[in-house]
Amino acid sequence: MPFAAAMRVLIVDDQLTSRLLIRGGLQDLGISDIEMAADGEQAFKIMMGKPAHLVISDFNMPKMDGIAFLRAIRAYEPTKKSAFILLTGRGDKELIDRAKQYGANNIIAKPFTIPVLKAQIEAIVGKLK
Repeated sequence: MPFAAAMRVLIVDDQLTSRLLIRGGLQDLGISDIEMAADGEQAFKIMMGKPAHLVISDFNMPKMDGIAFLRAIRAYEPTKKSAFILLTGRGDKELIDRAKQYGANNIIAKPFTIPVLKAQIEAIVGKLK
């Protein structure tokens, strides 16, 4: 069984269109166990109940932004080893440095393509297929 088929992914973005586009791209890559959340607060509740192998989270969200969500994930024992990709429309060095400091595995600038997302995922978990 390809790793993609066994991987559980959580997509976190306050924009429904973004969540659906990412989900479609992941499904094209063979990933089918996908859950979605509209903000970091909702996503953290999901992770507390059923942790994902990989989190793909936007930075700029209401209630709990991507960095605060990342910090919560890393501080919670059952989720601290989950892979984390931060998506951002802000490419500034300060944000990137903070994301790395708190344990982001990769940072992707928006807009991005599915091949870029695939490469970033594979850089963390290995070949998907």
